[in-house]
Amino acid sequence: MRDPETNPTPQSGATPTRTIDVRDLKLSLKGPAGIVDILKGVNIQVNAGERVSLVGPSGSGKTSLLMVIAGLEQAQHGTIEVCGNDLRALDEDGLALYRRHHVGIVFQDFHLVPTMSALENVALPMEFAGRKDAFARAEEELKAVGLGHRIGHYPGQLSGGEQQRVALARALATDPQLLLADEPTGNLDGATGETIIELLFNLARSKGSTLLLITHDPELAARCDRSIMLRDGEIVTHEESAA
Repeated sequence: MRDPETNPTPQSGATPTRTIDVRDLKLSLKGPAGIVDILKGVNIQVNAGERVSLVGPSGSGKTSLLMVIAGLEQAQHGTIEVCGNDLRALDEDGLALYRRHHVGIVFQDFHLVPTMSALENVALPMEFAGRKDAFARAEEELKAVGLGHRIGHYPGQLSGGEQQRVALARALATDPQLLLADEPTGNLDGATGETIIELLFNLARSKGSTLLLITHDPELAARCDRSIMLRDGEIVTHEESAA
């Protein structure tokens, strides 16, 4: 096993042409009725800079797949290479470093720390990474999402759309190779959600981040380069965008 402290980027730090390479991924979880097969031999490849949507009915395995790619859930079988890292070869410390150096995540429920200001929330992952410019960079990112005037406000003082902007700024502050978004507009009204999506796409493009987006919105899915549909833990279609 690699030593994550001395080699957090095992492929010499160069951005791989293929950001995500998942083959024959199988994930089973224990539920009240016993073992449940969540993912059943999933294969997914995403190239650097692509915008790919994951679609499908609730319970199809979309979030579980995203969690495995994020290094937050461990699969029992398959090959999982993301941003040049073999995730199945990393221990918990290695996975934490992988997320810190390569991945930004935006959740539907924002996941902000309620006792921290917007500025502190955005600076937090950069502080963990030991960046001395964490707060200066956090302020820049908040300005980029239109919240330069709200940097001292706490999550409870912000609207849902503003909280998601903070979450987006936090996810992108480290210039991640991979941006994962799980229904980022699910708790927002239509107009606010559209603003968030425009920011999400524009900022990911400006930073050169690969985007993997879970959505139930067919119009949003169609705005990505291609769409992958899951059903009952299996990929059933790959569709190129007509846009």
